Amino acid sequence: MLLSIMHDEDVQRVVMIADRHFNTFWPQLYGDYRENLQRLTEWRPSLRRIYPTSAFAASSINLGPRTVSHRHYDFANLAWGLCAITAFGNYDPDKGGHLVLWELKLVVRFPPGTTIIIPSAMVMHSNTPIQDGERRYSIAQYNSSGLFRFVDNGFMTDAAWDKQASNAAKDQRAEERKARWKRGLGRLSNRSDLM
Repeated sequence: MLLSIMHDEDVQRVVMIADRHFNTFWPQLYGDYRENLQRLTEWRPSLRRIYPTSAFAASSINLGPRTVSHRHYDFANLAWGLCAITAFGNYDPDKGGHLVLWELKLVVRFPPGTTIIIPSAMVMHSNTPIQDGERRYSIAQYNSSGLFRFVDNGFMTDAAWDKQASNAAKDQRAEERKARWKRGLGRLSNRSDLM
């Protein structure tokens, strides 16, 4: 059932739109996502991408029928990465289904068919319930931070890398990780980048 949803022509269009928006507004980070997936699939050609045209490696499909997410951070996602969320259904977006971005103190009207891209590991988010008799579904697309570490480690886990790494390599890794946040945030676009 899941594969039939993921391969549905309309779902593929939604995925493509989110992918194009990601590339348009965050081209540097988008390039990092594409490169990471390319390196991973070149290393292991038997790996199949869930959406062949997308830079996102993972997807969660929430089948509802009254999908609600409670306050959370997506801790497993790339810390400075982005998550595309698309809502579907037949609910009244003026009465429910709003996206809540807690630290920003924003409640965003989120109608069916809308896609929003947020830094889901950095911003606590949730959505509001919908009315009785209504339906709400969603698709979230994202990349796990573990995929980036795995590729950066030469296609091995952190634990496997630690076992084989020299002390000098471990020291170098520790220094690189100190600057990782700054480098990662630098991959996000600001207004002047887009003008």
